[in-house]
Amino acid sequence: MMKIAFIGGGNMGEAMLAAVLGQKLSTPDGIYISDVSESRREYLNERYDVEVTADSREAVKGKDIIVLAVKPQNLPEVMADLKGCLESTLLVLSIVAGVTISTISRGLGHSRIVRCMPNTPAQIGFGMSAWTATAEVSEEQKVQARAILGGMGREIYFDDEKYLDMVTAVSASGPAYVFLLAESLVDAAVKIGLSREEAGELVSQMMLGSAHLMQQSDKSPAELRRNVTSRGGTTESALQVFEEGGFAKIVEDAVKAAYRRAKELGNQ
Repeated sequence: MMKIAFIGGGNMGEAMLAAVLGQKLSTPDGIYISDVSESRREYLNERYDVEVTADSREAVKGKDIIVLAVKPQNLPEVMADLKGCLESTLLVLSIVAGVTISTISRGLGHSRIVRCMPNTPAQIGFGMSAWTATAEVSEEQKVQARAILGGMGREIYFDDEKYLDMVTAVSASGPAYVFLLAESLVDAAVKIGLSREEAGELVSQMMLGSAHLMQQSDKSPAELRRNVTSRGGTTESALQVFEEGGFAKIVEDAVKAAYRRAKELGNQ
């Protein structure tokens, strides 16, 4: 069983905690969570029966894996606190957005690091996590990282950290793009006469079903789109409006903007 310290017990930290316990990768007595919020500590202790503390140094004692799950602006203080008290064989798994491995390595004085970019559906077990590891991370530790991340949904390994900025622009920020489309569809449905409740149910189930179909089909998204589009039909009329409005170019520009920002944040 893994012995894990979570530094930060927010939504993503809790998602990972739930995955670890749900997959029986550890037990409550093998987990320690450090968080600055007393109410959050009380909640995690009551719900998951894990040890909690406000002292990060206390949390990491005797652990095999340390999960960094704090906000980027709080990471420098956390790293300064932990520097010099980590065993060289420990695996540090970071889900801190936009912070590079080199920054973490310098801040902690540590070299066994996995950097992961999850997304918010991980909170319900349908996440997509991309990750990479330093050369010092052992094969056994990679297996452990894969098990933890896979417990939150799906995971994909990249051998170069540069790809994580690309992932950030697509799957990490992507849920917001989907929610924006859903929001717009619901608003449009209300304007043509449906109630907001009816529209919400129609849109959410349509998106869920479409995602499952895309995942289970051997057809590309373009093929699936063409299969729905009858010549002279309602779908063709709608897609023509998207095309005239430059929908594909808007999506491309949005992803490129997110990618540029991810690189900027990584260089700060």
